[in-house]
Amino acid sequence: MSVDDRRLDPLTGAIVVIAGNRQHRPNLPNESCPFCPGGLESPAPYDVRWFPNRWPAMADDRCEVLLYAPEHDASLPGLGAARVRKVVDLWADRSAAHGARADVSYVLIFENRGRDVGATIDHPHGQLYSFADVPPVPLGEAAQPTASAALSPSSADEREVASTPGWRAWVPVAPVFPIELLLGPEAPVPDLPSLDERGRDGLAALLVDVLGRIDALCGQAAPYMLVVHQRPFDGRPWDLPLHLHLQSPWRAAGVLRYVAAGELGSGVYFNPVVPEELAARLRAVQPALAGREEAR
Repeated sequence: MSVDDRRLDPLTGAIVVIAGNRQHRPNLPNESCPFCPGGLESPAPYDVRWFPNRWPAMADDRCEVLLYAPEHDASLPGLGAARVRKVVDLWADRSAAHGARADVSYVLIFENRGRDVGATIDHPHGQLYSFADVPPVPLGEAAQPTASAALSPSSADEREVASTPGWRAWVPVAPVFPIELLLGPEAPVPDLPSLDERGRDGLAALLVDVLGRIDALCGQAAPYMLVVHQRPFDGRPWDLPLHLHLQSPWRAAGVLRYVAAGELGSGVYFNPVVPEELAARLRAVQPALAGREEAR
């Protein structure tokens, strides 16, 4: 069994995995898309699909690519709620599969959309990383005494943006990114596999809604980072419910907010967008793209 070169920075305590194999991975495909049906990674037709990452950040089959749709130019909000429900089911199924492994403590589902956040292939897809230990960010959330209150949808007030049956989305009180949302269930659920039919439908509909609102606010498909935080699968006590972080680095359409030396060097962040104003603007727009693919 191969072992990752996992290192601890003695100055900051940061964990860094040295993944030298990824240095030579293709940046942008020069030929046909490997994720389209008939491509390198998807030889047969599919609705949703997963496969091991050919250029994994960690060894031992801990990294997967999760394909959302066969259409190359599709987007998560444009798929509509019924098809995004299949994506939610894929997330849950793969979380359960990795969570059942004895060498996995935490399963992270995430998506990067757009070149501004490092996506190298435009085809709609996310990824899964399964960690031997609980990573510092979810572990830090669990250690924060105010985390449970921050993840309660009832605390959002004027920062709430949208809701669907069983789910709500709101702007956090102190976001780092200019566009940032939290998505959480109204009744606490520990992880994706624990979501019932109503919970999965509600999450799918909320993703279509809020991602469509962000695109409408920006007037075009905005880059974003989507992260699913769920309980660890190693049996440890865990009070925080399932929730999703949605962040875009755009402070205006096509205008990046850079997190650079002053913030990285201090650990203090300076956001030019007022959270309450962002929430009001997102509430006011009609979601773009939602259901366009379903209507075809």
